Amino acid sequence: MGPGTDRSRGRSCMRGRAQGLLVEIVKPVRPEGKLALPGPADTSGSPDPIHGEASEPALDGMRAESPRGCLQSEVYPLSYGLSDGKLEPRATYSTDGTCGPANGGTICDPTTTLYPAGGCCSLKTVARAAVRIPPRLIDPMDDADQHSMEQRAIRPAHTADAAPPMGTYCGTTSDHCLVSNGCQSGCTDASTSSTPPSSTTTGEPVISAVTSTLASSAAATAPVTTDGTCGTSNNNEVCGNWPNGNCCSMYGFCGNTSAHCGAGCQSGDCISAPAVPAPSATPAPANANPGAFKIVGDSGVPAMHAALMPNGRVFFLDKVENYTQLNTSDGYYAYSSEYDPATNQAVPLAYLTNAFCSGGSFLADGRVISVGGNAPLSFIDPNVGDGFTAIRYLDRSSSDASLNGQSWSEPGNKLASARWYATVQTMPDGTVFVASGSLNGLDPTVLANNNPTYEILSPTAISSGQNVPLEILEKNQPYYMYPFIHLLNDGTLFIFVSKSSEIFNVGTNTTVKSLPDLPGDYRTYPNTGGSVLLGLSSANNWAPDIVICGGGAYQDITSPCDPSCGRIQPLATTPTWEMDAMPEGRGMVEGTLLADGTVIFLNGGSSGAQGFGLMKDPALEALLYDPKAALGQRFSVLATSTIPRLYHSVALLLLDGTLMITGSNPVEQPMLTPDADNPYVTEFRVENYVPPYLQGDNANKRPTNVVLSSGTLKTDSSTFTVAFTAPAGGQAVRFVLYHGGFITHSVHMGHRMMDLDTTGWVAGATSQKLTVTSPPNNNVAPPGPYVVYILVDGIPAVGQFVSVA
Repeated sequence: MGPGTDRSRGRSCMRGRAQGLLVEIVKPVRPEGKLALPGPADTSGSPDPIHGEASEPALDGMRAESPRGCLQSEVYPLSYGLSDGKLEPRATYSTDGTCGPANGGTICDPTTTLYPAGGCCSLKTVARAAVRIPPRLIDPMDDADQHSMEQRAIRPAHTADAAPPMGTYCGTTSDHCLVSNGCQSGCTDASTSSTPPSSTTTGEPVISAVTSTLASSAAATAPVTTDGTCGTSNNNEVCGNWPNGNCCSMYGFCGNTSAHCGAGCQSGDCISAPAVPAPSATPAPANANPGAFKIVGDSGVPAMHAALMPNGRVFFLDKVENYTQLNTSDGYYAYSSEYDPATNQAVPLAYLTNAFCSGGSFLADGRVISVGGNAPLSFIDPNVGDGFTAIRYLDRSSSDASLNGQSWSEPGNKLASARWYATVQTMPDGTVFVASGSLNGLDPTVLANNNPTYEILSPTAISSGQNVPLEILEKNQPYYMYPFIHLLNDGTLFIFVSKSSEIFNVGTNTTVKSLPDLPGDYRTYPNTGGSVLLGLSSANNWAPDIVICGGGAYQDITSPCDPSCGRIQPLATTPTWEMDAMPEGRGMVEGTLLADGTVIFLNGGSSGAQGFGLMKDPALEALLYDPKAALGQRFSVLATSTIPRLYHSVALLLLDGTLMITGSNPVEQPMLTPDADNPYVTEFRVENYVPPYLQGDNANKRPTNVVLSSGTLKTDSSTFTVAFTAPAGGQAVRFVLYHGGFITHSVHMGHRMMDLDTTGWVAGATSQKLTVTSPPNNNVAPPGPYVVYILVDGIPAVGQFVSVA
């Protein structure tokens, strides 16, 4: 059996192999009162002019590495010049009441009877605890003839200056539980108090609230940091001459960005006001052709992650839940589904590891991967294992319908380290850049919980095994997760996190240029806005142009959301942010390119942040951003939805040029009925939004009968042809190459589009044959699946998938 070809869930390995015990799997009972929502109405029959022709019928319901996987030295012959780069494992409970780095890195179990109760570990040290990965199930490998269990070994926790062992015990007194007295885990004055470790938690990484700031009089005589942390939550230390900068941020990290020296700065060269204030909300006119929303179906599972696949269908990927609308063949709930926009029906897909808040990208061979995730929830589903280091594959094809409905494959290759909330970008050579993530899901203001590194996967997603420190992530903790990453036309990466950005060369592991801070509030998790690489073209030599909108001030439901947008050409001689504003502040706003190169911003809310139950005031109207319009005239207001789309929502463009919108699951486990504590609950309904370019009679003016001379496009400026029927009287044509990417948490990983040059257009004629020039290189168009859209007078034909080599 070849790599990635086994897509079965492999649940039978749960019987009789768990440490010699017979494990009986019992079909779960649906939670009382949590009934499946009604399915969508029958949509069979003649296709409508908006969505085009209907496709095929509805869907049917180890630790080895590939010998063909590229090693790091093969992928990048230049030396990284790295140290070991190993990261610490996650922690395990103490069994004797001792805890902390001096005692094997254990944490305290507040429910144990093995020692006096107490979840706090006393005596602060520089090093903090890590978490043990529990036994996890893995799929059978290519050449394996039996199922196996795997348990990751515990490496000793790293310590900077080892603390004496005395006093490192579990307890409940203030000496044990207060950070100010040296508490190192389970503390009652930090967000991790009474929070179980990531091996059992279903929560989110919550940034500890700021309760006090360092008085200026105390700063003059305060001790100087030795690890880059500072302020009231870190022994009242100041930054001194710390290399990253002498400003102590509100969250207790040293640096010199506006996030450190601006609002909330505790000590150092703090600034009282931003040098360039962000603009406030600016009214926008109503669009004369606002488009329309329509509810068309149910997603089957909460839509935390999504992507359009080469078969024209959409996968939804979720975390382990105690209720979804679908079941897998073993009777447990499904946590992933495949949705067919032609029939508006979903079928279940299975996976082996918890994909909670993973990252993802499409490989050069067309498969999509999901990487990282969270720990197992065996009390809900004993068959789903630890996902922190998982790599999952899903294979679909525009020509092989036998792949439809097949589940995620997990052959057993793993990431080099645990990553929860990682961002992924496919590189020009087909390798995969994976950056950031939490090691354990605990408080991001604690250094030991964070993974500010990157690693490289081969073109088949085999990790190089090295974790490379990434300075921009280190500098911007705790706002370091789910960074915005865009591949630029010179092969470098634009990386944005918090309020800071840079141009980064992966091959040399160097920062090429640090860019100015973006004025305004935080823009990445947990106050994510929307970041879009605008359409590329030869007209300006494929120069990148990026717009970022929205954000927020802090992680709480009271946080105001930022209405401002910044736009930058990162490879310009002197890059600067051009500021603009939406009609209202928005957090968790999705920015998605439409087929004509305009951008639709929608979803999210105007008050709050990412996290369970942390946003209110949903933003229901969609906004259109026209990047070619004059500054101050780019936004217009589109149609309004009736469905709040808050945390864990998605939006993506379909083959027919319409937009799919679904999701919103801002609760720890699904709820169908709101209550006083949870006014916004789990949403399964799928909406279709018809953009202005398909409104009215435009839907009947699509180009049709599109035939490409090849389904595989080279990236060497060679030519190919496309024939099609144009509507009578057409005056202008565009050939668009579009990649929707992997979507989660308002981050559209790998999302890009480009206009390719054409010749042969005959204005007014109906029978057309164009000669199209392919992209110049893989910097402009990294390898993988793309959609081709032919637009005549701005109206797109139904798209079709091609492969970029």
